[in-house]
Amino acid sequence: MHVPTFIEQKRDGAESSTAEIADFIQGFTSGEIPDYQAAAWAMAVVFRGMSAAETSALTKAMMESGRVLAHPSGSPPKVDKHSTGGIGDKVSLILAPLLACDELWVPMISGRGLGITGGTLDKLESIPGFRVSLSEEESAAQLARLGVVMIGQTADLCPADKKLYALRDVTATVPSIPLIVASIMSKKLAESLDRLVLDVKFGSGAFMRTRTDAEALAEALTAVGCEMGVQTSHVLTPMDEPLGHTVGNALEVAESVATLQGRGPRDLVETTLTLSGAVSNSQREQLARWLNDGTAWKKFVAMVEAQGGDATALERMTEIHAAPLVRDFTAKSSGRLAWLDAGAIGRASVALGAGRAKSTDAVDFAVGFDAIRKTEERLQKGDTLFRIHARDEATFARTLEILEGAVEIVAE
Repeated sequence: MHVPTFIEQKRDGAESSTAEIADFIQGFTSGEIPDYQAAAWAMAVVFRGMSAAETSALTKAMMESGRVLAHPSGSPPKVDKHSTGGIGDKVSLILAPLLACDELWVPMISGRGLGITGGTLDKLESIPGFRVSLSEEESAAQLARLGVVMIGQTADLCPADKKLYALRDVTATVPSIPLIVASIMSKKLAESLDRLVLDVKFGSGAFMRTRTDAEALAEALTAVGCEMGVQTSHVLTPMDEPLGHTVGNALEVAESVATLQGRGPRDLVETTLTLSGAVSNSQREQLARWLNDGTAWKKFVAMVEAQGGDATALERMTEIHAAPLVRDFTAKSSGRLAWLDAGAIGRASVALGAGRAKSTDAVDFAVGFDAIRKTEERLQKGDTLFRIHARDEATFARTLEILEGAVEIVAE
């Protein structure tokens, strides 16, 4: 193909064909098309957008740039969920084993945290011994035996997405709905799913700040999934306060364990059941029973053991990963908690070391927040709003600076 012409037609608002997009992605992935031309095209997409047909073609080309999972004929329905990222969002750790109780297969491929949102793989790796990198044969065998596997993206899965995302990250071309849709859906559709539910967050702790923007992204994601033959639905979830009572890797695993044992916070349980219900065979009431009677917990333990994790550590996560410094953050006045800024909590968690500012940063499993109060709760001056788990005084001090103005208590 003549790449400058391809870039020009997008720059001028013309629509590219499916074949042209496929040729471009193939050339870029193989290295025949240099980064500077791909960056120019991505910037043209940011300004001109893409039609639904172009977005589907881009998603398909990126999905087919590498290996696509194959499942045996006659195997149970393959299901998964994707979240656009939130603060304290540990739903995947609960949802995956829960759905595997429902005669479904859950081949969940997850990512690491980047920016203020945590990553499922980082949380799983806080479990001693847990392996997120399995061979294709190991993954297939575990899926057939347990109905669930939780792993990371391999080098041969959607290599076009890895390469294009890295380029977008340094060329100011991340905020484009077609490019976001293709990135998300190419990875999820490479799992060869039958059903997919999308958890699209909006608010101070989400990538999409407004409900309107979240709706636009959700509709675009859903349209591509349906176009490619996957039963796709979405749920819009507010993210103005953290989900549950914890933020931080080991702390979130501990809360997930409590939830799988029937002791989870209401908002986390409700979100998990709503998303699970969108792709399950069973009614919400049955899913809730499996969450409360230990069925989902046993499935989670079996998955941890199958992937090399120490299941005996699951109920000791906060002992195994104990931060040296744990202090209360208290209410400065009495009244109703009207605002607890999820975005500020997310930024503070990165400052503590629970998340990454860069993809190469290491993650501290022990640090974060717990005992987080929920908005609308009544407080007395001096009550604990949350506890901060820090590695040292310097990071604790930085955290306090970030949290300045993150809390609003209204006198009653």
